[in-house]
Amino acid sequence: MTPPLHDSDALVDLFDRVRSHTETLAAPLSPEDQTVQSMADVSPTKWHRAHVTWFFETFLLAENENAFEPFQDQYWFLFNSYYESLGPRFTRAERGYITRPGAHDVGVYRENVDARVRDLIASVDGGTLDKLSSTIELGFHHEQQHQELLLMDIKHVLSVNPLQPVYAGAPRPASEPDQLGWVEVEGGLVEVGHAGGGFSFDNEMPRHRTWLEPYRVADRLITNGEWMRFMADGGYDRPEFWLSDGWAKVRAEGWRAPLYWTDLDGVWHEHTLHGTHRVDPGLPATHVSHYEADAYATWAGKRLPTESEWEHAVVSDGQGDAAQVGGNLADTASIDAQGAGAFHARAAGPTTGHLRQVYGDCWEWTGSSYLPYPGFHPPAGAIGEYNGKFMSNQMVLRGGCALTPPGHARLTYRNFFPSSARWAMSGVRLADGGAPRGLEIHA
Repeated sequence: MTPPLHDSDALVDLFDRVRSHTETLAAPLSPEDQTVQSMADVSPTKWHRAHVTWFFETFLLAENENAFEPFQDQYWFLFNSYYESLGPRFTRAERGYITRPGAHDVGVYRENVDARVRDLIASVDGGTLDKLSSTIELGFHHEQQHQELLLMDIKHVLSVNPLQPVYAGAPRPASEPDQLGWVEVEGGLVEVGHAGGGFSFDNEMPRHRTWLEPYRVADRLITNGEWMRFMADGGYDRPEFWLSDGWAKVRAEGWRAPLYWTDLDGVWHEHTLHGTHRVDPGLPATHVSHYEADAYATWAGKRLPTESEWEHAVVSDGQGDAAQVGGNLADTASIDAQGAGAFHARAAGPTTGHLRQVYGDCWEWTGSSYLPYPGFHPPAGAIGEYNGKFMSNQMVLRGGCALTPPGHARLTYRNFFPSSARWAMSGVRLADGGAPRGLEIHA
């Protein structure tokens, strides 16, 4: 998504499309659905809707609107996520306590800020609009991040409801398993990271050189059927496959299968946004932690690719442009038209000799810790808290998932979560050869 930054009318149109997409995603949910926080990592739907609005109000209107006044003083406290320099925040793990403002009142807040942003864009001259454009563009991509999180979070909320309500649509017909293949990659001294010329988050830069030994990567994601074989071979009972912290988590939390899998009378079922259904062996295994991904790779005699290997493999395979390649992303139009399966990972499809499932389906765990690229410097001011301060105790994921909005996935996007996180729609692509696990050499 590249906004027309010098055309105020087109920019307003894009602003409206991004903002309305959030409301479209929230539309199937009741006000009660939108208030629940089912665990500390989950935020209520209405909180997401309010927070992305707070972002535009805080970083755009407060700095540029004449005679600025916040819509409501307490909203700055309630809907600030983690920006320490902007003042106190309500505790993340207790966002479900915010019964007021309700979902309707959050909608009023959104309408107010939307109107003021439109007025601001229409009122400034071209030079001023150029100066504001980077903040507006960041606001678009920030909202798209929360559109994805909204779906991940409501999936967990609905999963703990004993009725396990359906969010939208119906499951796709059962898929046929296919053979896993491998794509050979030459390696060498390569360049990775965002090169400029379009939007990126600060953590995707600067572009830099890194050395890669020859390696190969699997041409598709690991499937449910393959994961079942890992489970049947004692995958969750054998400590030799697990990193020490991962094994401790398995024992402490009783992991026996991916998140959202339930054994019903000896048959594994999976909760999805389309309801709870029998596990389809041909679909990608989803909602596994980095600990589980690493354990599976060890069991299989392979490893996870580093993030540089992932990026270089995709470029070498001719799929560096996400917009041209496409993928299984969260397009609300497709679910309206098809009525099925638009918010879940799809089967890889026939072997092509190239990488499959690159963008969408599942965020792919890598063997790389989330660390700054050589020469990285966060932006000045509060906006600099966006990414850099999280570069500790996190692992990188690449590619996007079936809950990622269209236009948001790209080659260099660095998602990141703690090793134990399972509620994100994450999966596994294997690698072989090349550097030992976790080793990258940056030049």
